[in-house]
Parts: sequence; structure tokens; C-alpha cells
Amino acid sequence: MHGSTSADAAGPVPRLVDRHPSVSPERLIAQLRPPPTFADVSFASYRPDPAEPTQAAAVQACQDFCRRAVEHRAGRRKLFGRRAVLPGVGLYLDGGFGVGKTHLLASAYYQLPGGGPESPTPKAFGTFGELTQLAGVFGFVECIEMLADYTAVCIDEFELDDPGNTTLISRLLSSLVERGVSVAATSNTLPEQLGEGRFAAQDFLREIHTLASIFTTVRIEGPDYRHRGLPPAPQPPSDEEVAARAARVDGATLDDFDALCAHLATMHPSRYLALIEGVTAVFVTGVHAIDDQNVALRLVSLTDRLYDAGIPVVASGAKLDSIFSEEMLAGGYRKKYLRATSRLVALTRAREP
Repeated sequence: MHGSTSADAAGPVPRLVDRHPSVSPERLIAQLRPPPTFADVSFASYRPDPAEPTQAAAVQACQDFCRRAVEHRAGRRKLFGRRAVLPGVGLYLDGGFGVGKTHLLASAYYQLPGGGPESPTPKAFGTFGELTQLAGVFGFVECIEMLADYTAVCIDEFELDDPGNTTLISRLLSSLVERGVSVAATSNTLPEQLGEGRFAAQDFLREIHTLASIFTTVRIEGPDYRHRGLPPAPQPPSDEEVAARAARVDGATLDDFDALCAHLATMHPSRYLALIEGVTAVFVTGVHAIDDQNVALRLVSLTDRLYDAGIPVVASGAKLDSIFSEEMLAGGYRKKYLRATSRLVALTRAREP
């Protein structure tokens, strides 16, 4: 099925596979801000769970980070009115899925003064993947020069499963911290590790050993808010029902799962945000379990962009919580697949298209 409904007088439903977006370096920089899903968040809108005191403590820690980041960016006044550069400060939010880490990270971004690259006090918010893409496009040294005057860089979903990229970003951030840029980061702890104290935090600090001394680690406990009181993934509709529903939604796209996965392989993940630009809902037919790691990781990247943009997903075929096999979930990318599953299920409940 390729998104065509012959009975639809308005013509076939558009397909993502027919889109071939390009992304300029300027757009990559402009994208370094919280995604639409978190465009209106603040510390005031974060609702700490009274049963989880670590959540209220995390709000305070984030506010302290903002205050110290501004102070360190301003530097220390020396004799004759000159200011010495103070190294940036660091904050690492350690916790499981859906405890509000991204909400808090975005709130910190908004609390900090300034804005984009043209602001007198610029700041940046991006995923780990976006930061590695930025370094790849501009080059390591150029990226340092571009971000050296920023007050802070906020990194969502810091990845520890790619040693090369982790080393690259650790070196990049070390250079920025020396120049007064503060760094806040989040990452996920696997569900079965929640009882193991600071396991994830130790992993993080070991991998970024050149930076570890500046980071304050804040643990956030709590259940995944996306799944609180909710059942597993719903039973999928039929191919015909998915196509019929897609035809009734302005701005929707309709794709065959295998064709979509093949299309994702034709472009760098940095283009996925442009791929879904202007889309109101994504409909997919023929979903099935994946046994190719490269295909799975590209699907994770697309899921992250859909989640960031708050775009609902409706799919036929296999249930969305069964796409990644047990064998894949037992491998090194487990946390990515679990995060993607959590987000896909949440997107099926975003609203009824």
C-alpha cells in the first residue's frame, strides 16, 4: 500500500518517501533550540511527584545551574576592570524514561538569558546526535569557535554507546568549558538498573572523564509518565482502516513500512526533521519486527524527531511495542530501542487523527 485511496476525490495521500529534503549548515544552527513539544515548558509547569522527592530537588538543581552558568559566563572581575574567564559548570540529569528530564533541560534553556546565535548571549539546546552532526558539518575546531561565546549548551539524550562520538563530544565540551561555556546533559538509565544506585552516572562520568570534575550529578526517580496507568500498545487497525483515516486528515502522510525504512537510508538523520516538516500525522501500513540494526537505529532517529514535534502515529501490522526484537533489546543499543518504543506508544495516544 502506497498511500493512494482511489475513492478520495482530493487525490492520493502524500508519502514521506516522496520527500527529499536538504538541510543547510545555517539550519542546523537554527535548530539548536528545544523542539516544539517543549516550546512552552518552564520550571513552573513541571509537576514534581510528591512521592518522589528527587524530582523537586532536580528543579532546584537546574535553577542553580542557570544561575551559576550566567555567573561563570560573566567571569571574575580582576584589577583594572578586566574579567578573567571562569570555566563553565556542568549538570547531569540521571534517570529513567519519562521522569521529566527533557522538560527540566528545556526549562533551564528558557531560564537562561539570550537566545540563538545572533543574540549577545547565545545558548544552544540539542540532542547528542545533533551536536555530532554539527561537529561533522563544521569541523571540530570551527565548532568550538562557533560555540565558544555561548552561555550554555544543553544536550538531551547523551549517548554512551558510540565510543568514537562520545570521545569527540567529550573533547569538544572540554574545550568549550575551558572557555566559560556551561554544559547540562541528560541520559537514560535502563529500567533494570534503577535499583543500582548511580550506575548510569558512573558510566557517563567515566566516558567523559576529561569533563567529569565539573559535573553535578542529579538523580531523578519516578515511573515513566507516558505509561502511568496506561495499558501496553493498542491493537493495530487494519491496512484499510489506516489508509481511510489518513485520507481524512489534512497534512497527513501514508507510507508502507518497508518503503519508509528504505527511504530513511537514503539521507542523513540530520534531514529527518525537515522530512516531517509540516506533517500533521504519520500513517504507516505493514509494520513488522526489525532484525537489521541499521534499519532500527534510523527508525529510532525518526521516532525522536516525531516525538519532538508531537506528530501522532497510526500504524497497522505488528504492535508498536514489538518492533525491536528481544535479541536487539539485549544488545548495546537497548536504551535507544526502549526509548523509541516508549515514544512510539505515546505518539499513538497523542490524539486521535
